[in-house]
Amino acid sequence: MQNDGAGAEAEMINIPATFRISLRALRANKMRSGLTMLGIIIGVGAVIVMLAVGSGASRRISQQIASMGSNLIIIMPGSSTAGGLRMGAGTQSTLTLSDAEAVARECTAVADVAPMHTGAAQIVYGNQNWATGIEGSGPGILNVRDWTLAAGRPFTDQDVRSATKVCLLGRTVADNLFGSADPLGQIIRIKKIPFVVIGVLAPKGQSMMGQDQDDTVIVPITTAQRKIFGTRLPGMVRHIVVKARGTDEMAAAEAQITELLRERHRLTPREENDFTVRNLTQIMQAAEQSTRIMALLLAAIASVSLLVGGIGIMNIMLVSVTERTREIGIRMAVGAKTWDIRLQFIIEALTLSLIGGVIGIVLGVTGAKLLSVLAGWSTVISVLSVLLAFGFSGLVGLFFGFYPAYKASQLNPIDALHYE
Repeated sequence: MQNDGAGAEAEMINIPATFRISLRALRANKMRSGLTMLGIIIGVGAVIVMLAVGSGASRRISQQIASMGSNLIIIMPGSSTAGGLRMGAGTQSTLTLSDAEAVARECTAVADVAPMHTGAAQIVYGNQNWATGIEGSGPGILNVRDWTLAAGRPFTDQDVRSATKVCLLGRTVADNLFGSADPLGQIIRIKKIPFVVIGVLAPKGQSMMGQDQDDTVIVPITTAQRKIFGTRLPGMVRHIVVKARGTDEMAAAEAQITELLRERHRLTPREENDFTVRNLTQIMQAAEQSTRIMALLLAAIASVSLLVGGIGIMNIMLVSVTERTREIGIRMAVGAKTWDIRLQFIIEALTLSLIGGVIGIVLGVTGAKLLSVLAGWSTVISVLSVLLAFGFSGLVGLFFGFYPAYKASQLNPIDALHYE
């Protein structure tokens, strides 16, 4: 019997009429309604802006990771010890060109290898000069770094064997030395040594550390060793960059490289490695994951203002219940049911929250675009973040509007009619 009575009561709810009454009540107090929505507006806008900034930062890091190359492993030489002090990785020359060739030849999980001998020098062309980084490497450097040529050709194995004086220019170097002129075939001087420009690299942009990757000149590694920087020992290289065949073969490549180099360097089982193998992809992925977590943290902090806005809605609705006690009593006296009263206040709270959410979306999207234009920040506005913020604002209104609605529906009609 009670269930039948509850069903009949639910059937008698006049939702359109209740909705009109709720909107009329909100229009009667426009200023209060606007101030009540302010917390929701700020909360939704802040969530959208924070998610846009976080997504933009994550995308930028992904682009920087992609620009450095995929599936990268770097082999650093060992550390030297002087007077009991260990000087750190890279202070002892333990890697050679033959090590790089052996890794490329014998490690099946390795796709390509680029031995590196780097430094810095002043470059001169005509009356123009530019200080930049010089990278001595092999032909595999372009494949390892996923770098393409905008013009010209790469140097070859024959250029490496002959220590040919040829070079590839990064876009920044080409622009500063040649401007709009074609650099191909021109002669530049590196430490007063003439080099022929045989290629111009495609732009890559900044690295994760903010370094301009296009501000470089690549020459055959033997040319860098013999004619530009020199070496303490013949054939020694600063480090070796390796590209694995795939992400799933990174661990196998590390193990193969370690085993091969220990064998080549004649290290006993008790001796430590005189080299260091580092998985750059894991480091980059960790940085990208940290950015995602930071974006979610920023969004969580911004969502606190949504909760504050919800509390504001609940407070105003409780005040509204008190002010409209007599009205509620009249409605109950003329036949309004418990769910009619409850639904009226829920609709009012939900309407305030959703209207605030729409305005917050507009302000959030506008704010994210302004940050991108004025501050130069990379922002990405996703449909998912907008729907998430809007849906959360609706849930906030529903949650914080229920208690005032419940309190209003429980009023005694006789007491409500006598309320002043």
